[in-house]
Amino acid sequence: MKSCLMILLVAVAAAAAERLWPAEINYHEAIGIPRFEAIKQFEEGTDFDGGRIWGGQAVGAGAQPHLGGLLIDLTNNRQSICGSSLLSNTRSVTAAHCWRSRNPQGVVSQGRQFTLVWGSNRLRTGGTRMTTNQVIMHPNYNMNNLNNDVAIIRHNRVNFNNQINRIALATGSNNYAGTWATAAGFGATGDGPSASNPDKRQTNLLVITNAVCAPRYQTGIVIGSTLCVSTTHGSSTCPGDSGGPLAIGSGNNRILIGITSFGTSSCTRGHPAGFARVTSFASWIRGQM
Repeated sequence: MKSCLMILLVAVAAAAAERLWPAEINYHEAIGIPRFEAIKQFEEGTDFDGGRIWGGQAVGAGAQPHLGGLLIDLTNNRQSICGSSLLSNTRSVTAAHCWRSRNPQGVVSQGRQFTLVWGSNRLRTGGTRMTTNQVIMHPNYNMNNLNNDVAIIRHNRVNFNNQINRIALATGSNNYAGTWATAAGFGATGDGPSASNPDKRQTNLLVITNAVCAPRYQTGIVIGSTLCVSTTHGSSTCPGDSGGPLAIGSGNNRILIGITSFGTSSCTRGHPAGFARVTSFASWIRGQM
């Protein structure tokens, strides 16, 4: 009996050890800043190794017209990157950790200014660009576990055209489990924040239930307002895609169902990825419009 108990305890401990912690804790230092440097080096002609959205495809400037790239100036004078979704001519939505994150030692990385980039497949060149420091984080955003990882960006008016357009917010009680949705961003194409190419990418991902997703992460990471996707079909969001859209529909009928929030640094290994569930935040978002 004692040996059986020991085997059980070892098995439980091993299962607990396998539970994941989001790579986006300490986002700017661990992911955003290195990703910015990787893109900068590429565009300046320097070689380096790495990857963006893994398993997806590069897209042109007019694809995903609601996607806004974010170049982030931090208060420590470094630069980071994220993504966002355009909700109206003067409002966009992103992940709160794109504006403020904290490392395990409690040191906060704080945004000072966002530069939004629309209608370009590159972050540092082209498109329509606008700067702002008007960012409203969800009042219950938790930097320790990325719960309520949502922020509204207020910016000057941007005009809609064939390459820039808004996306509608998902509402209601649909949990979208079993639905294929499209994620887009400027993040890595493999493990780690670097990349072989800085272009915008998109990929299709299958939404799964929280009951399937939660056991893969530490307790308290996946909650009711989290939406998860499977990455076992050969693609995933990766470091640097934070804040970007997970959407269903096409053309002028696109609906935002998730805001890219967390995953693991090993984005190619089939671990589920997490998003802020838009239906849980739609009322709060509309209140900031």
